[in-house]
Formats: sequence, structure tokens, C-alpha cells
Amino acid sequence: MMNVQLRMRMSTADAHYGGNLVDGARIMGLFGDAATELLIRNDGDEGLFRAYDKVDFLAPVYAGDYLEVNATLVSCGNTSRKMTFECFKVIEAHPNIAPSAARVLPEKILVASASGTCVVPKELQRK
Repeated sequence: MMNVQLRMRMSTADAHYGGNLVDGARIMGLFGDAATELLIRNDGDEGLFRAYDKVDFLAPVYAGDYLEVNATLVSCGNTSRKMTFECFKVIEAHPNIAPSAARVLPEKILVASASGTCVVPKELQRK
């Protein structure tokens, strides 16, 4: 099994809804970025995302929150690569205290999880 981890801060540009709520599509984009890194590390090629088997959004994400995305390559076929994803909130913005207020969470919060399959055509596999 191979793992990658991404960490990034959601900005006001990531907010899509009232109250600076970040939409689930932004998190899906992070899952896609993590999948791309896994494929490059495994195959030497970005490959293509084929399908998500399951996606769950479990907690809200707001501008100013820091997210940690974990992706795991769980199995490889001839061209298919099955992966799982988890997205955790690790720092939470507190704009009600001050515009720049935030706190490190004592325990990270699972905000989304997913599983899916990517494909790397045989002729593009370099590892």
C-alpha cells in the first residue's frame, strides 16, 4: 500500500455558499490531486479518474479551516488503481473571535471520505 498526504488551508476563494461554507466539490478536487500524486509515484503518469464508488460528506468546512487529505492506493490491476480517501479538519477558523482567529483542534475531525478507481493505460505506465 502506498499513501500520500496533502494539507492546505481553505480560503475565501474556496467558499461557495453563505457563511463562507466550502462546497464538497472543492474537497473532491483535493481527492483528485492526491490520486494524481499516487499515480505519479506508482506509475510515472497522472492517469485518469474513472469513478468514485462512494463519497460521504460528514462535517462542514469553512474558509480559514486547514484540511489534511490522506489517500491510500489499496490495489492495482493491469490498468486500474483502487484508492481510498479521507479528509480531516485539523485547524478551525474562529472569525467570531477575530478575523484571523483560529485554533488547532485537539482531535482532527473527519469531514469527508471516498473510494474510487483510476486508470493508467498500459502504454503510459513507466514504473
